[in-house]
Amino acid sequence: MSKRRAVITGVGGYVPEDILSNQDIEKMVDTSDEWIVTRTGIKERRILRGKDQGTSVMGTEATRNVLQKTNTNPEDIELVICATTTPDMIFPATANLIAEQIGAVNSFGYDLQAACSGFLYALTTGAKFIESGTYQKVLVVGADKMSSIINYEDRTTCIIFGDGAGAVLLEPTEEPLGVIDSVLRSDGSGAPHLHLKAGGSRRPATIETVMAKEHFVYQEGAAVFKYDVMHMADVSAQIMERNNLTGEEVAWLVPHQANKRIIDATANRMGLDQDRVMYTIHKYGNTTSATIPLNLWEYESQLKKGDNLVFAAFGGGFTWGATYVKWGYDG
Repeated sequence: MSKRRAVITGVGGYVPEDILSNQDIEKMVDTSDEWIVTRTGIKERRILRGKDQGTSVMGTEATRNVLQKTNTNPEDIELVICATTTPDMIFPATANLIAEQIGAVNSFGYDLQAACSGFLYALTTGAKFIESGTYQKVLVVGADKMSSIINYEDRTTCIIFGDGAGAVLLEPTEEPLGVIDSVLRSDGSGAPHLHLKAGGSRRPATIETVMAKEHFVYQEGAAVFKYDVMHMADVSAQIMERNNLTGEEVAWLVPHQANKRIIDATANRMGLDQDRVMYTIHKYGNTTSATIPLNLWEYESQLKKGDNLVFAAFGGGFTWGATYVKWGYDG
C-alpha cells in the first residue's frame, strides 16, 4: 500500500517594490558596497513602506499568487500556517489575517515562530496534517517585515535584512514525492548571541527600553557565523546520509539566505557545485522566514518532477534544520 505524503503543488511569492541598495546604506552607516558584498553577498534588499503595512500584507499577496497559479478556491483551504518573526500584532495571528484577506473562510490558522528556520518547521508541521489524512489543502507561508525590527544605525545588522514573503500549497499524493524527511533542532543556549532584548513578557516595552533601542535585532555576528556554518552544513549532510543521497543525486540545495559564505560552505559539505544551489541573497538579503519559499518562487521554472531538493536553515535562538523534498511537478 502506497504511503500518503504531502507534496508541494504550487509556489507563490511577493517582495515590496522599494529597493534599499548598498549605496543607500552607505549613506546611513560607515560601510561600503564592496565590504557588504564581500562578507555577505548582498547587493540590495526590499523594504515594505507605508502606514499600517504589516507582514500580513506580503503574506496575503504571496498566498494569492499560489492560489491563482494552482487554480485553487480559497474556500477549499483548511489550514494556514504562517512562519514569521514579525507578526502584525502579538494577537491575532498573522495567519488568521492572511486567511481572512484571501477568503479562506473554512480554514483555521496559527503562527509559528522559529526565526530563520520557521518555514522548515512550518512545512514539516503542515506535511504531518496532510500525511495523517486530517486535511487535503494546507497553505504554508513564510513572511517577515524585518525592517520593522532593524536599527538602521547599526552597521552589523542593517546591511543584512530585507522584507518579503513566500507561500506553498501542500496537497496529498501517493506517488513517491513530496516532503520525505526532516531533521529539526534547537538550542536555547544560543539566545544571548541573537535575540530581541525587549518587547516580550520578560522586558515589556517602556520608555527606557525604547530609548535604549532594545526593540531591534541584537546579533553577535562572529558567534552566529560560527554556529551557522557548522550546524547548517552538519544537518544537511545528516539528511543526505539518512536518506542515502549522494551529492550527484541532489538536484538543488535550497538554503536559507543569511550569508553567501555560509551557503557555499554548506554546498561544499554536500558535494554540490554552485550551479545546483539557489541564490537570492544578492537581491533580497535575509528575509528570515521567507528566504526558502522565495528561492522556490524564483527557481520554480527550473524544477522538474522528481528532483531531489534539500532545504536547509539556521536561525536565532538557535534553531536549525534540513528537509528532504522530492519535487512534485515540472516548473
